[in-house]
Amino acid sequence: MTLNNAVLEIRNHQRIKPSASDVPSAVWTGVDLFNGREINTLTTIFKTSGCWWGRLGGCTMCGFVYDSAQTPPSEADLEAQLDRALTRAAGFDEFMVKIFTSGSFLDEREIQPDVRKSILRCLGNDERIPKVLVETRPEFVKDDVMVDCMDVLGDTKFEIAIGLETSSDLIRKDSINKGFTYLDFVDAAETVKRHGATTKVYLLLKPPFLSEGEALDDMVRSVEVAAHYSDTFSINLCNVQRGTFVESLWQKGQYRPPWLWTIVEVLKRTKKAHPDTVIMSDPVGAGSKRGPHNCRKCSHEVADAIRKFSITQDVGVFDNLSCDCIELWEKVIELDDYTYGAAILD
Repeated sequence: MTLNNAVLEIRNHQRIKPSASDVPSAVWTGVDLFNGREINTLTTIFKTSGCWWGRLGGCTMCGFVYDSAQTPPSEADLEAQLDRALTRAAGFDEFMVKIFTSGSFLDEREIQPDVRKSILRCLGNDERIPKVLVETRPEFVKDDVMVDCMDVLGDTKFEIAIGLETSSDLIRKDSINKGFTYLDFVDAAETVKRHGATTKVYLLLKPPFLSEGEALDDMVRSVEVAAHYSDTFSINLCNVQRGTFVESLWQKGQYRPPWLWTIVEVLKRTKKAHPDTVIMSDPVGAGSKRGPHNCRKCSHEVADAIRKFSITQDVGVFDNLSCDCIELWEKVIELDDYTYGAAILD
């Protein structure tokens, strides 16, 4: 059985609850960096027909495919989703907008061109919004699409976020099942740059079948390799989402989410090597069994430091972190290669 078939078999056994097509899958507010300063953010996950690659099997760690609509939403539905999302930012004088779809915003099977233009025009005309970010797979980043997007946004800054996950084609294929190559990403990033937009690269720390040390080295190497094509890196820490291949491994004791000490080390090394590059991480689910964690004593403190670094870009926030479990983490780094990524400890 291929990895993709194994992922697809798990997908086909999941039950998806019906939900209203005029309500986004999720909306939340937060903070990010814009031109070196902190800015409020509005993040929206549009409910669309979903990721085409996810419907065929998709990525080993991704549970977002279950957020897609049972019936493809109409243009009116998608505009209603945008209106509902914007109400969450009613109190902001200025904010950045991030748009996700659990797939690709630039995939015209999910968001038709006229709807895409309507959404971006609405955001571009809002004087409170200096920047819009959308996420997409690289195959949908085309010259004509970029021209359309830049035209309707006007002076509003535009950023394309791509889930590269790793610079290694081998890991992306055999651990993540991502369905594209590094050169596909490079082509997309060069297209983005040609049209005066910026690229944000999402990387994934510790997909399945990697030891803790291999995962650490992979992230450091990935930042080094992709730095020329990225304006911002966001390093996601793999967590155990329901209905995924990663969950099936985790339930058998064959996978442990990454240690928080690992991402701290990654951030320190990569920021030292690339001081002018924005490198961020949001440790979602930190401290839980399904999320990245150290011991119970220090997980939340370390996670808070990681979030603080993401805004300040100051590695000094890690200087006073200390816990007895760091010695255990160092031993895991030393021995984990011998277990082929299966958990030494839970």
